[in-house]
Amino acid sequence: MEKTEAILETQHISEASDSLFSSLDIFLVALIVGGISWYFINKYKKTTTVTSERSYSISPSPITLENPSDSSFIKKLQSSGRSLVVFYGSQTGTAEEFAGRLAKEGARYRLKGMVADLEDYEMEELVNLKNIPNSLAVFCLASYGEGEPTDNAREFCDWLQNSEPDLKGLTYTVFGLGNKSYEYYNRVAINVDKRLKELGATRIYDLGLGDDDANIEDDFITWKDQFWPTVCEYFGIEPTEEEINMHQYRLEEFEEAPDKVFVGEMAKLDSLKNQKPPHDAKNPFLAKVKVNRDLNNSDRSCLHIEFDIKGSKMRYDSGDHIAVYPTNDSELVEKIGKLCAKNLDTIFTLINNDEESNKKHPFPCPCSYRTALTHYLDITQNPRTHVLKELAEYCTDEANKEKLRLMSSTTPEGKALYQSWIIEDNRSVVHVIEDMPCCRPSLDYLCELLPRLQPRFYSISSSAKLYPDTVHISAVVVEYDTPTGRHNKGVATTWLKEKVPDPEKEAPVVPVFIRKSQFRLPTKPETPIIMIGPGTGLAPFRGFIQERNICKSEGKPVGETVLYFGCRKRSEDFIYGDELLEYEKNGLLTLHLAFSRDQPHKVYVTHLLQQHADEVWRVIGENNGHLYICGDAKSMAVDVRVILTKILQEKGQMTEQEAVAFLKKMETQRRYSADVWS
Repeated sequence: MEKTEAILETQHISEASDSLFSSLDIFLVALIVGGISWYFINKYKKTTTVTSERSYSISPSPITLENPSDSSFIKKLQSSGRSLVVFYGSQTGTAEEFAGRLAKEGARYRLKGMVADLEDYEMEELVNLKNIPNSLAVFCLASYGEGEPTDNAREFCDWLQNSEPDLKGLTYTVFGLGNKSYEYYNRVAINVDKRLKELGATRIYDLGLGDDDANIEDDFITWKDQFWPTVCEYFGIEPTEEEINMHQYRLEEFEEAPDKVFVGEMAKLDSLKNQKPPHDAKNPFLAKVKVNRDLNNSDRSCLHIEFDIKGSKMRYDSGDHIAVYPTNDSELVEKIGKLCAKNLDTIFTLINNDEESNKKHPFPCPCSYRTALTHYLDITQNPRTHVLKELAEYCTDEANKEKLRLMSSTTPEGKALYQSWIIEDNRSVVHVIEDMPCCRPSLDYLCELLPRLQPRFYSISSSAKLYPDTVHISAVVVEYDTPTGRHNKGVATTWLKEKVPDPEKEAPVVPVFIRKSQFRLPTKPETPIIMIGPGTGLAPFRGFIQERNICKSEGKPVGETVLYFGCRKRSEDFIYGDELLEYEKNGLLTLHLAFSRDQPHKVYVTHLLQQHADEVWRVIGENNGHLYICGDAKSMAVDVRVILTKILQEKGQMTEQEAVAFLKKMETQRRYSADVWS
């Protein structure tokens, strides 16, 4: 492009030279243009374009647009002859991955598709989608936290709920990603589906609900395998016989390293060297580790880590989360390089074949294979079925090829094999390739297939009023043995465990950013609170207690501050025990402790809640107090809610329906808050 523009400019200069320039001027300009042309020609000689035997079938032919708008998905559909747009609202990348798979498969059903991030486009244009023949909008929407939209879907959901666009003629469907452990299972997808229908849109296939607590991959493929035949029937389309199994990106490898190479930055080149605020998910702050110690007196490590955020201009409140960008284990990275027979120091780039896509690369490029596998790709999670299907193409042994194909199918036998061989045996893509010597995929294609390595979020276990320049976290180190005899380690906690400061050396650093939360103390410190947080569920409450203690030391009235904490053994994992006991001694804290294995019968925080029903009713029923839960969503949080319902019935003289409605009202008033995970 730059070279063409330079030639045209030279022609203009030549035509006007008689009146404007001397011969010397023309000579100098020609010399400059020649130098620029020589630079670009030599620059591009240093790259090797690797073409695939398979082309990405949903990419458009080269096109030119008049005044193209990056925020107009309608213009992009029209200019490239597409009719399918798959929007995604994603927090961890799964919804984005599912959207990409649907858009890619559209080619098989004669619907050329594009993937669209909800925050990248003017969603008011939905009213115009009906003007494109055979148009279809698919929404892959994850619910986040307590049934909230993901960050990139929030604005769309607000617009949809608070405006009245005429969506008659719009055809759509929705697939939701949620977790049944949470009360508001798939609330975002359910609400969007309902609202689209209210506004006149036509849903052409049933709302899909994926459960991440079970097997969301199975839910998705089961849903989409029924979705496509319905689409074909609705539009009168005959599917092609072509198997969609193609590259989305084209590969370029560099014989000589270019001047600009990413080495782990999330978005902007050199952002890890030249730190400039504001710091967020695309521009994390390199926080020094000031303290890293083990809180437990057992073989199960629970780390207390303090990050120095001075100078970052980041601010946090008690209850917020800090996100940590980890790196993969170097041994696993090296193993992939050897298995795929690739020099990991080779610099490469993957370029989207879809020229209209806002996502030009799957991760920051160019970079080395080592950087991609270390910083950008998740190499430890269980591979999804579409990855196994692609890996099958690289198998030289027919039995193993059929095994991978079977596991990627929707047959009962395939699902059962996937559940046992991948999920229960806990195999990663590294393990799959390791256990199938006949399968040696191209490393660049593996980089295309694998999901992005996501940041890990930790509840902040400190108060900014006490520690304005540091952020504390409490994290259990994950390690376990698999049925195949392997010893798996958690990506983030294993990496963090090694970040121990040494007075004789430069402090280790960790890329971080702050994520705001709705998990908040009452505005008035005199409002009574109950906190329920076994294990590391204590983390945000440590910050709450510190903050209430500051208020007390300043002479402000502080309401009842009640904590229910539980762990296995008092002598082994009573984290921050000395601090909590000191707060109790000073009269700030009422402490209820459950050490499940310190007596013959198990005692949990749920047992203590039942024993102190009068206290619970007094705080939340009589004094309009706040109640907080932090920890396991699957059992603890569910059990607590059941017990609270019974307490309201018994102590508040309510029916079951009234008790349920009471808790719902508390949630609406932000008096009942949960920060839970499964």
